[in-house]
Formats: sequence, C-alpha cells, structure tokens
Amino acid sequence: MEGGDLIELTDRTWEDTVERSQMPVLVMFYSPTCPHCRTMEPYVREFAREYGKTVIFARVDITASQWTAERYGVRSTPTFKFFCSGRPVSDMVGAVYPALLKKMIDERLKDGKECLAHSTEINYDVSGYA
Repeated sequence: MEGGDLIELTDRTWEDTVERSQMPVLVMFYSPTCPHCRTMEPYVREFAREYGKTVIFARVDITASQWTAERYGVRSTPTFKFFCSGRPVSDMVGAVYPALLKKMIDERLKDGKECLAHSTEINYDVSGYA
C-alpha cells in the first residue's frame, strides 16, 4: 500500500492496513463530534501528502470502531499513534501543535530499522469483550 492520502480505517480493515504494513503508519483516532479533531485533520492530510512515499496516514472513528480504540487504550480524541511493523511506538493526545506531530514523525523515520525497538508488543488476549 502506498501513502499520500488519509485512509479511513475500521475494525475490519485495521489488521491489513496497520498491523501487516511494511511501511510505518500514523493513525489519528477521532470522533465525529470532536472539534479538536476537525482542527487537526487538515494538518494530518498535509503530512500525508508530504510523507506519502514513506508513511501511511490513516484515521479511525472511535464511535464506529470501538474494538480497535479499546485495544489501543484510546480514551480521548484526537489521539495520534505511530506504528512500526504493526506495533505502536509513540503517541500524542489532544490538539497538539502540528510542529510537534511532525517532529514525532521525523524522529520515528530517523530511527529507521531501530523503530521496532521503541515499540510495545501487542497482547491479542486482552479485550473487554470476553
């Protein structure tokens, strides 16, 4: 998959797009009623065009994809998570300065192959939907 635009993900498309991706992925978890999400989205779209060859940019509506939001501990929106080899390596919560979000992307890309060393292993057995 090649980047360049902001992709809408669901619980069903999450695994193929994020966890099985060979490219790093930045995900914006949002809700339709979140004013800060609407403020941040143009910046995320701009970064998607800027980094389109090296990073996939996606967004997840936490009201429609509750399982994915719960699995990654998303409690408020917007939440930004950066994934390497399908695993979360860093995150930011809230209407952060776009320059800080860009810095997070640059730092993870600078890590290159070391990016996975900063990741957290995913526990697939954890869920509130037992």
